[in-house]
Amino acid sequence: MARAHSSLKTILRQNPNFLTQFRSLSTAKDGIDKPTNHQWKITEVAREVSRITRTKPRWEQSLLSDFPNFDFLNPDFFNEYLHTDTNAFLSLRLFQWLLNQNGFVPNSSSCNLLFDALVEANASNAAKWVLANVNFEPHSDSLESFVQCLCENGSIDDAIDVLRKMLGSNFCPSLVTWNSVLSGLLKVGRIDVLFELYGEMMEFGVVADEETVECLIRGFCSRGTPDKGYEILRQVIDNGLVPRNIAFNKLISAYCGNGYFFKVPDFLHMMIAKNLSPDEYTYQEVIHGLCKNRKNREALRVFSNLKERGYAPDIVMYSTMIDGLCKMKWFGEARKLWFEMIQKGFRPNEYTYNALIRGYCTIGDLKEAKRLHEEMCDRGYGRNTVSCNIMIAGFCQHGNIKEAFHMFNEMPKKGIAHDAITYNTLIQGLCAREKLTESTKLLGKLVEFGLQPTASSYISLVKKLCQVGQLDKAKVLWTEMHTRGMEPPDWTRDLIIAGLCQHGYVEEGMKWLDGMLNCLLRPQKRTLEMLIQCLSQANKFDDAFLLFILMSKMGYVPCTHICHYLAHKFGRQNAYQKEIQS
Repeated sequence: MARAHSSLKTILRQNPNFLTQFRSLSTAKDGIDKPTNHQWKITEVAREVSRITRTKPRWEQSLLSDFPNFDFLNPDFFNEYLHTDTNAFLSLRLFQWLLNQNGFVPNSSSCNLLFDALVEANASNAAKWVLANVNFEPHSDSLESFVQCLCENGSIDDAIDVLRKMLGSNFCPSLVTWNSVLSGLLKVGRIDVLFELYGEMMEFGVVADEETVECLIRGFCSRGTPDKGYEILRQVIDNGLVPRNIAFNKLISAYCGNGYFFKVPDFLHMMIAKNLSPDEYTYQEVIHGLCKNRKNREALRVFSNLKERGYAPDIVMYSTMIDGLCKMKWFGEARKLWFEMIQKGFRPNEYTYNALIRGYCTIGDLKEAKRLHEEMCDRGYGRNTVSCNIMIAGFCQHGNIKEAFHMFNEMPKKGIAHDAITYNTLIQGLCAREKLTESTKLLGKLVEFGLQPTASSYISLVKKLCQVGQLDKAKVLWTEMHTRGMEPPDWTRDLIIAGLCQHGYVEEGMKWLDGMLNCLLRPQKRTLEMLIQCLSQANKFDDAFLLFILMSKMGYVPCTHICHYLAHKFGRQNAYQKEIQS
């Protein structure tokens, strides 16, 4: 063994506790390095776990055995994992696994990181779960992002709850968050809550911007009070705030829908004065409103002016015009636009095809309608219920029940589902051709398949059944309408009374009349006249005379025929009584 250095011997003699001090120093040094080594180990494990969670299907079953000496309960591990893995859903899965391990207590930092990651991933339900199951306080900006996320996903009630909790903590969210909630309420049609929340926003001193104004205007239009929206628009413009085109377009749409076209030039001039150029959507709303109100000349004029000003109408605008012209039976103009659209490189879409097919069906050109329908199918459109319903309606309208039934039977073979409109259209078509047995069977199938019959289908059947004397079936269907929550129109009772009178059941007809009067329903004039005539024929002159007086009290003027008929009957009756007395 090599001898110790002389200087070392001297140190040892002078300091007999040197070795003990040296060992303590080494231990202290190891103590300084140890956390660094430990942190390095956590980082490495976090990276490896991240790889495992991304690649191994059921990693929860083997994670503890994969790292037998590692402490997963250390909150620093999950914090490091969140910095390593960017998949928010895998992070949540690991978090739930950790929560199931006895003794795991997450720290606030990792909870906030996970919450923010889920919100950023637009996983509002997952973020809501974390908020409900873990005791931590998210940062205010995180909550604002959460509110916006909830609004985007349609969870508007949850968004309002979070917003109110923020307000209850004396924290007022930013305008962006308020606007998100207002827009969310608008999407789900909660207009009253929208205005209520806007009032709270004003109380907190939040100043509205263009997006807020747009929400309010759209809210008023949806409520059916566009004048209030127009008033707000004028106020904000006077204050120097100019909303985007969408606010103007919504007001134009609302006024056009109500037929108030005189307001449209004001909006267009206002837009131009504020350096807002009316866009295609603006003119589209004008054209759609004009077509809807059957002002096809004005619609064509606006459409032509649009092209003259250099705007290029898109497929939607062409389709809207073609549909409007077809509904007005201006098929020449509609066809011109059809070919103009094709020449400009626009390929007709399903909506355009259906508009023209419906037009051909309206004028009875079923051959051309069928040709166009086949062309649409060949181009990849039309294999759906809507287009088949249009064709069936066309066939029924012009009495071609055989073709209508053929298409009806072919639909399931081609994978096309029947809907309530399919059945109701065919039922009404069959009623028009007095095929009551077939239409009644179809009504039964419609109900059997869980579809909802329309009142029109019931009424068509009730009317025809009354006319042919099948009054019991008519009354059953009338009662069924009530059972299904469809209140039959008042005049359906008149139909049944007329049917009863025509087939000699005048007393029952009087009972139905009593039912109408008890319900404060006004019978039709011809119903009362028919009852008077039938009562007179049955020698029930007192009842006939009472109905005659009732007609006068209701403001009806009996026709000359009824007056002459009653006078003749009363004259003959009086003569007969005198003859008996003499």
